[in-house]
Amino acid sequence: MGILYLLGPLPFPLLWALGMAIGHLGYFLAGSRRRVALRNLGICFPDLPESARRRLAARHFGYLGVAVCTQGLAWVSSRQRLGRIVRFRGREHLEDSLRNGRNLILLVPHFIGLELGGIAYSALIHPSLYMYQKIRDPVIDDRMRRSRSRFGAIPVERSDDLRRLLREIRRGNPLFYLPDQDPGRRGIFAPFCGLPTATVPTLSRLARLGTARVIPLYTRYLPWGRGLELIFEPPLEPFPTDDPKADTARMNRTIETRIRAMPEQYFWVHRRFKTRPPGEPPIYEPKRHR
Repeated sequence: MGILYLLGPLPFPLLWALGMAIGHLGYFLAGSRRRVALRNLGICFPDLPESARRRLAARHFGYLGVAVCTQGLAWVSSRQRLGRIVRFRGREHLEDSLRNGRNLILLVPHFIGLELGGIAYSALIHPSLYMYQKIRDPVIDDRMRRSRSRFGAIPVERSDDLRRLLREIRRGNPLFYLPDQDPGRRGIFAPFCGLPTATVPTLSRLARLGTARVIPLYTRYLPWGRGLELIFEPPLEPFPTDDPKADTARMNRTIETRIRAMPEQYFWVHRRFKTRPPGEPPIYEPKRHR
């Protein structure tokens, strides 16, 4: 954590270059995560030659390094500095909803710039709600919670009462909703990259109970350290419908579309396809124990 604090004030292009170097080194050293990333890419991009998937995975690890090196920047930067680093695309989709007083849920998949983008959103646009899962290490847990909340964002524990979350949405606080990690048997199986994939179906329910509009939001590191971009897309319409399964499948299709547009920055090192339907074989090789 001390090293990340020391890196925080450095110029953004320097952090980008340092992160790329560290990340590419990590591609060769982190064998188990490299194998997970390559397996995920094989599922989602089956038509790419293996050599192309390996190059894509290496670029992905480079961006992972950038995310690590800019963590301290997210902790210490002022609003003014964030305003110089972060750019917006499609912001009119958000502003239209804010002007009309619409309750909002921001559909924010796990792209690499998520941490910095979430803090920048609260600093430069509007304090948000974010779902929070406690980290085992109490020092890191405290640091992450304080950094995410320092511009007024409101943390909501995953185990909290749903009624509190809905009250905040109805008060006009947008919710950062992160839907695309393996939930185990708590999810339903919806198509994602051509496979039935365990997915949390809660977005449809939250939108209905909170009378909220759902706007996809993606974070993207710009090439050569030129900054971070927050990309807003038009609201999902019609959404929600009377069919939560269909809504969940649509959510996954929406995420897939953006993955194809900037594949190197999606979070490929997560075992997204770990939970399989009954009777289907595992996707990933078992972890190796010494």
